[in-house]
Amino acid sequence: MSLCKACQKFLGTIKYSHKRYIKNKSLLFGQAHARSRSVSIRSISTSLARLNQHQTEKPRRVKAQTTIDEEEVEKFSALSQLWWDESGEFEALHTMNELRVPLIRDALMKRNDHPTAKPLAGCTIVDVGSGGGILAEPLARLGAFVIGVEASEENIKIAQAHIMHDPSIAPNVKYIHATVEDLVGTEEGKMDAVVASEVVEHVADAPAFLSSCCKLVKPGGSLFITTLNKTYISYMAGVMAAERLFRLVSPGTHDWNKFIDPQDLQFMLTQNDMSTRLLHGMMYNPLTKRWSWMKDTSINYAIHAVRADVHTDKNNPDDTL
Repeated sequence: MSLCKACQKFLGTIKYSHKRYIKNKSLLFGQAHARSRSVSIRSISTSLARLNQHQTEKPRRVKAQTTIDEEEVEKFSALSQLWWDESGEFEALHTMNELRVPLIRDALMKRNDHPTAKPLAGCTIVDVGSGGGILAEPLARLGAFVIGVEASEENIKIAQAHIMHDPSIAPNVKYIHATVEDLVGTEEGKMDAVVASEVVEHVADAPAFLSSCCKLVKPGGSLFITTLNKTYISYMAGVMAAERLFRLVSPGTHDWNKFIDPQDLQFMLTQNDMSTRLLHGMMYNPLTKRWSWMKDTSINYAIHAVRADVHTDKNNPDDTL
């Protein structure tokens, strides 16, 4: 039976379409299979990589909850190169050593019956917020073993580099990139003294910060603090004059809302089994660029507190300057 030309043409179109369908189906199937195989290979590779990473990664140290104010850390990290410029941004801290180093030395020397050229030999001191090592180094020269705890990695690098210039004290100083809260887990009740000088006014949670500092002090050990009072005159002198008038420090260095009244500070210390032995005012003269002790605590002040010790004589007199 013969078909008309129109039917033959229609039949030819159907056969051609069928061949295209079979060809495309095979092609699509092949591509899908290839994609599936590729995905499987990538999945296996990824799994192996993750497994290898899991096996080779070192366990990370769990960080304690911190009282660090990250904005404060960034602020002082940006100034890290200036720590040892004694006539620059930190000049007032350098000259403050004329007061705080003898304060610490004299208080801790009372335990040493035979004063020597190294009166702090045998003492372990934690310098909280050690910065570039301005306080840690002179304490080490007096014989103490000093652990500098600092939240800024940039500051730690500066401190470590600077102490290499004096090999005689380098073995006596250990700088740790950590917070005081990190130390409590392993060093609670082991330190002869803890120093938090010009730090309290920069933390996010003063009561929690002080609690951690106190926990590090062993029975009969000491805590030394220097900070700013929260008064109208401290705002005028510590913020307006220091930052804007005399340009002693960069604008924004201090937040008056973080300043703390010495009575409040002593109350916090009492709650942590610490008794105050000394509370004294400090004054900075921007003309002579020197610090001096004073009775007035309305601006800067220093506190020396001692942790309760059943073997300590309760009649032990307070410190004198």
